[in-house]
Amino acid sequence: MLRANGIWVKSSHSEQGACVEVSLKGKLNVRDSKDPHIPGLLFDVTAWEPFVAALHARDSS
Repeated sequence: MLRANGIWVKSSHSEQGACVEVSLKGKLNVRDSKDPHIPGLLFDVTAWEPFVAALHARDSS
């Protein structure tokens, strides 16, 4: 679970350079940890769960 403090946390599934980080401070921000200077994607917190569910559904098909 993310704490709402704005600290970037690397995904536990990040490996071999395919790394993403997330930060929660009002909105959920997702960025590429290899290039943190490029702006990330912003999500409303309520949109994050359906987004991740859609990714998992895509991976399992």
